[in-house]
Amino acid sequence: MALDGILLHKIVSEIKDEFPAKINKIYQVSNSEILFQLKTQSGRKNLIISCHTIYNRLNLTERSYPTPEEPSSFVMLLRKHLEGAIIQSIVQGGLDRYVKLECQTRNDIGDRVTLFLYVELMGKYANLIFVDSNGKIMDALKRIPPFENNRRTIQPGAMFKETEIQDGKLNPFESVTFNHEITLTKQFHGFSPFLSKEVEYRLQQDESFTSIMKEIEDSRLLYIAIIDNETVFHCIPLKHIEQKQKSYPLLEGLDTVYFHKEERDRIKDLSGDIYRFVNKELKHLRQKLPKLQSSLEESLDCEKWHTYGDLLYANLHIRTKGESKIELPSFDDDLLITIPLDPKLDIKGNAKKCFQKYNKAKKGQVYIQEQIDLCTKEIDYFEGIQEQLDISSFDDAKEINQELVDLGYMKKKVSKIRKQKKKETLPKIKKVTLDSGIQISYGKNNLQNEALTFKIANKNDMWFHTKDFHGAHVVVHATDLDEETIRTAAMIAAYYSKGRESSSVPVNYCQVRNLKKIPGAKPGMASLSTYKTIYIDPEEEFITKLEQ
Repeated sequence: MALDGILLHKIVSEIKDEFPAKINKIYQVSNSEILFQLKTQSGRKNLIISCHTIYNRLNLTERSYPTPEEPSSFVMLLRKHLEGAIIQSIVQGGLDRYVKLECQTRNDIGDRVTLFLYVELMGKYANLIFVDSNGKIMDALKRIPPFENNRRTIQPGAMFKETEIQDGKLNPFESVTFNHEITLTKQFHGFSPFLSKEVEYRLQQDESFTSIMKEIEDSRLLYIAIIDNETVFHCIPLKHIEQKQKSYPLLEGLDTVYFHKEERDRIKDLSGDIYRFVNKELKHLRQKLPKLQSSLEESLDCEKWHTYGDLLYANLHIRTKGESKIELPSFDDDLLITIPLDPKLDIKGNAKKCFQKYNKAKKGQVYIQEQIDLCTKEIDYFEGIQEQLDISSFDDAKEINQELVDLGYMKKKVSKIRKQKKKETLPKIKKVTLDSGIQISYGKNNLQNEALTFKIANKNDMWFHTKDFHGAHVVVHATDLDEETIRTAAMIAAYYSKGRESSSVPVNYCQVRNLKKIPGAKPGMASLSTYKTIYIDPEEEFITKLEQ
């Protein structure tokens, strides 16, 4: 669900008091997101601008976002002109879905200049456009050449035209009457079809249009509900739907709606090569395995070549040169056996060739079986990596990338930016503390699992892992556990595993002292001697509350 003009009006009203604000740093968080680190009157703030086709928004956020090492050319231009600049104001274009940020800075010779950032949040046309004081476009996050849109070109050097406000529509905050026969979206600026449904439902319940708009104007909350796996929200209670709703402060609610939805795209934007590589490897291995299994079946049928060779040697008096096959009686029951021949060879040469095929197939059985085992393990490994990527944060994905580089699967990217060598540190391990004071740690990728189990955990700590699925290593930093703690740890292990969508997921647990690292195995692999098993139903809501 996208923002409408009225909700953008509420966001602007919420954040406009933070300006003037100084721009300290500018980062491109993903292909569609720009992050401005601001110094405002109330302290340091992060302004996130997303031009995603679905999740486009503008918001002050307290969430932490990843920052890529190598900025894009657009971000470099913004840094050159706007780092250290002052955002004087933020103004919305009526109730339309765009805002203008007025920035004051000094040019190369020290003269004060005014530059503008236009944030357009119009679905697939969402964009961030950088304009100079003369109205000329300096650059944009998404360039639109003339052959794509000859009415509105977004290219460096082109003159910028503000989005035209639709004529004939009224401001709903100023109007006291409306036409019952025309939809609200056609009568008023800023109305989305979803808000129109809500207001029309309320009007049918004898609420007045003026009181509804007054409630919207006074609201500082965001109400969120889920309908058919789709998140819907607005700044007033959603009375026209029956689903349970949650309310949050407006800006926090926007983070709740969008942060994790866009995180998957953000990870793919900044580390998409990992996804492509893992999917490519899995496709190759899954095609390779049936061929190996077919070769093994063929090699297991090698005894026939031994029999063919014996029969040919027993009949050396027969002339076979030029023949492609011969029928000879079996040694056992006199049944005729058809033996394929090489026409270029005599019977002795064909007998010798049969024994060569027999020896090759006999020796190949061991090698092919080794290759099948290796291929099966590789498929299992990359399926685990794929599962980890599906639940990973950006930092987790970077660690997965490092693991693949360390194991030689991927080449290390050489950054153009020179960096001082950092001391090797342990991966970031997720931790939660229960009401009882007991701390639980868990890893979400192989490097984290390896570090947690074999470097961080105490020998007396309790270790949890799903029995039949790839998943997180979970360590409870305590020895004597009550049932609630065991179930909580098992819930974490089950949720952060391939079995999160299943029920009655088996989770093994034991003391860390009962674990052994498997020699030559991939990171995060361990064998356990004695253990107990608990069955658990993963619950996303339980994990969300626990982590909060």
